[in-house]
Amino acid sequence: MNNDNQTKLHKALADNNRLKILELLLENNYCVGALSKHVGVSKAAISQHLKILREAGLVWGEKRGYFTHYIVNTDILTKLAQQLIKLSEISQQDKSTKCKHQQNCHKKDNEC
Repeated sequence: MNNDNQTKLHKALADNNRLKILELLLENNYCVGALSKHVGVSKAAISQHLKILREAGLVWGEKRGYFTHYIVNTDILTKLAQQLIKLSEISQQDKSTKCKHQQNCHKKDNEC
């Protein structure tokens, strides 16, 4: 996953309505109208949120008759979870690697 895709992914997840849409879609595949009722926003707003989620690679649509039902790309969510776990492990590494000048780190002209 390159940096541009990663940025789109994080921005797509940085909205409560989009997170709610993802939660709903993980439970069931819904069309825009059903998502609108469950989330409590207009169909137009849901369409805009889905566009952002699609561009981030988080969802795709599957045409069923007159309606498009949306499905979550769980592979992307798994990759993101793995990246976040790696980040959390960095902070858990040996605490002995702390800056030797820790007491001065926050002073204006000192660097570690």
